[in-house]
Amino acid sequence: MRADRLLSLLLLLQNRGRMTAPDLAAELEVSVRTVYRDVEALGASGIPVHADRGPAGGFRLVDGYRTRLTGLTDVQAGSLFLAGAPGPARDLGLGADLTAAQLKLEAALPAELADRARRIQQRFHLDAPAWFRDADPVPHLAQIAEAVWEQRVLKTHYRRWSGAVHRVLWPLGLVLKGGIWYLAARAAEAEAEVDEAGAGTGTEGPSAVPGKAEGALRTYRVGRFLAVDTPGERFERPEGFELAAYWEESARRLEAATRRQTAFVRLSPRARRLLPMWFGAAGVRALATAGPPDAEGWVGVELAVESGSVAVGDLLRLGAEAEVLGPPELRRALADTVAELAGRYR
Repeated sequence: MRADRLLSLLLLLQNRGRMTAPDLAAELEVSVRTVYRDVEALGASGIPVHADRGPAGGFRLVDGYRTRLTGLTDVQAGSLFLAGAPGPARDLGLGADLTAAQLKLEAALPAELADRARRIQQRFHLDAPAWFRDADPVPHLAQIAEAVWEQRVLKTHYRRWSGAVHRVLWPLGLVLKGGIWYLAARAAEAEAEVDEAGAGTGTEGPSAVPGKAEGALRTYRVGRFLAVDTPGERFERPEGFELAAYWEESARRLEAATRRQTAFVRLSPRARRLLPMWFGAAGVRALATAGPPDAEGWVGVELAVESGSVAVGDLLRLGAEAEVLGPPELRRALADTVAELAGRYR
């Protein structure tokens, strides 16, 4: 709404001092022409906005002017939990509300606290996505988030690792993990479903949350929804469901279900440094089992891995910096793969 935008513009000038039209346009996510129209509207309503011309110019409030119109709307207040994550806030459709809420809070703080808040914002930043990986495109995230908030049923078309399916879901909560959004939801009908947090591992997630729906509680990767529709029907949220507890248990079960095999591996000094980066918590735990280094600095560890070709692919990332000693079938599978690669590149 224009009134909210005018207040945001006013608070930007009050909190930050002189700002150019392009800077204001970027903050408010509007055109420069819109900024000029809004500044003119503020002036017409009696707000003392002054325009300084020249290379160092811009718009500013007359010295000493402050507004106390800093009341938060319910949406703005609800967006504050994402104050450290502006990117996810934009994904959820709350970017403008979060900006307005932060400006109102800053305007309401005493000068010394407002200055401290600005310093913290300038010195600390959260970047959710993992390195060298783009975040999933999530065109349906805002609609899904609204359904979560309003407790409305979702009719979905979802791309599973084994093919696309249609599902009617009760959306219970959203989780951002490593730059990827996941939806915790209960299916409205009984079904055999897989937990998608494992990105296609085919392992089942927990399903012990009570509720009236027939289907189990599962995790869905938001980027894999091909289409969603909200027919308007509401659902009753399961009593006792806690999103954080569900996610922690789901992640624990997923790791236990996927990393069922133990590989005995010799690691070079370089591989020891790479193991936590490539194998995460499993790599950290493996290093805790390391024996004393040999004369060349290599150590033996017990590493939890997935089975079959997944384990082979993961272990090949270590290249010549590691040697798999067992189990025998895993060592043979690696030897066969390496021999095939050698023949291909010879």
